[in-house]
Amino acid sequence: MARTVARLLAESLEAHDIDLIYCVPGESYLGLTDALSDMNTIRLIVCRHEGGAAFMAVADGRMRGRAGVCVVSRGPGLSNAMVGLHTAFHDATPMVLLVGQVERRDIGRMALQEQNYSRLLSDVTKAVIEVGEPEMASEALARAFHLAESGTPGPVAVILPEDLFNEPVALPVDAPRPRARSGPVAEDLDRLAAMLDAAERPLVWVGGAMANAALHDPAALADLRTLAEQWMLPVSPTHRRPHLFDSTHPNYGGYLGIRIPAPQIVEMKRADLLVCLGERLTDSVSQSYSFPTAPQPQLKLVHVWPDADEVGRVFRPDLGIAADPHAVVRALLARGAPAGAARRQGWVAGLHAIHSGLMAPSWEPTTDGVNFAAVVCEVARHLAPDAAITSDAGNFSSFVHRYLPFGPGQVFLSSVVGAMGAAVPMAVAAGLRRPGRQAVAFLGDGGALMTGNELATARLFGATPIVIISDNRTYGTISMHHVMRYPGRPYEAATRLQNPDFALWAQSFGAEGLTIRSEADVAPVIARAFAVPDRPVVVHVHSSAEQMSAWRRRS
Repeated sequence: MARTVARLLAESLEAHDIDLIYCVPGESYLGLTDALSDMNTIRLIVCRHEGGAAFMAVADGRMRGRAGVCVVSRGPGLSNAMVGLHTAFHDATPMVLLVGQVERRDIGRMALQEQNYSRLLSDVTKAVIEVGEPEMASEALARAFHLAESGTPGPVAVILPEDLFNEPVALPVDAPRPRARSGPVAEDLDRLAAMLDAAERPLVWVGGAMANAALHDPAALADLRTLAEQWMLPVSPTHRRPHLFDSTHPNYGGYLGIRIPAPQIVEMKRADLLVCLGERLTDSVSQSYSFPTAPQPQLKLVHVWPDADEVGRVFRPDLGIAADPHAVVRALLARGAPAGAARRQGWVAGLHAIHSGLMAPSWEPTTDGVNFAAVVCEVARHLAPDAAITSDAGNFSSFVHRYLPFGPGQVFLSSVVGAMGAAVPMAVAAGLRRPGRQAVAFLGDGGALMTGNELATARLFGATPIVIISDNRTYGTISMHHVMRYPGRPYEAATRLQNPDFALWAQSFGAEGLTIRSEADVAPVIARAFAVPDRPVVVHVHSSAEQMSAWRRRS
């Protein structure tokens, strides 16, 4: 029997070292799922919603530094998955989305669930590749992986008409294309070394491209630590990348999240040089483009990112380097530290002291529920050095970033762009990619009912995440913004929530369901959660709405 396009695509996925594919089954790509059933090296993970499947593919891409794969059906299936595309695009995460399409003869007739994907996806993908002929199939897939993983990583969509899968094709698999890596030029390194030598109060911010570099070379984060120690530099991980530098290390300069505390940002603004090492410099990291100011920074700026199109796109750097950030770190280490680097010890120690003070495990009791700080601090006592931690979007996550001491052996997964619903699917993906290791999800009651149904996927495929839900009966972040913008005005009607008993909800999936109603419950319940060996665990925390975030109370 002649090889079909479906079989060729399955072999192409195998050639690209794809072993996990996330999907919600659809009739528009049945030919592909049939062919995948013959591939013993590829595991098809059947999810309950395309948004959950897409988030899992994003998490898989972030854990491997290579494109995660999601397959969805046309129309509604693709529309449900767009939250994952948006996350991957803004977070610079490699992803390949395969989309079933109507039969070729019906394209343009507004057939059932037909859409023009080149138009629909133009603003949330790096490319949309439409396959119109059998001979294009393997080449299109190879091109998709290459584009998704090159330069600024991101999602690529491949559109596959339903009638294409059973077509015969005689071409071989188009082999994976070697990734071209960018590197610094000698003149730029000379200038960077001179700027660091002259700086009295430098800052080094590390972001997503350094995370990718560390996945391809395990020495990357150790080299960064050595650079910080030898050159006496403070290092700050940026928004949603807290695991890139040991938060207990003396050279840790503080976490660069959204709306960081005043003592930290006031001290950072005394800096005379900012080196952004693998960080795109979004509004979240730059504190709404105020530090550094856009487009003209108020201090000297060095921007290192592996794609020349990104460097200088928003901010005017004094020095722009289109390079793998680890290559820059290695080059600086090879040059040796400047003779006067030790003079910066006081600057580094001062930043670290502010960070240590802010991270101190202290909180005030609350009367309308448990202060979520107590829960996060207790979780910190149980986290393994190689745990995967996932977080949804919401004010509850400020407790995670304030009270969890992250380290480079851990993995942190979230939607950097702030999409709700990411935590549970990403924790399930972590459990599947890293079996036998901890996967702990933090989320609010709002996000829990968006994609929490992926607990069913966890049960089906044997993942055992620990899911900790902060239930304060409201969309907390929106409540906070309403109180700040419209003080004294009612806000409850637009933000209040009616929630189930999440412990019973968990048990309906076959997971363990636990409840925390007071601080006295925290230690024994969290200990029990980490002791369950064979199934997911959901911890329902009746948390305070008065304590709006780790830094702010309502009154």
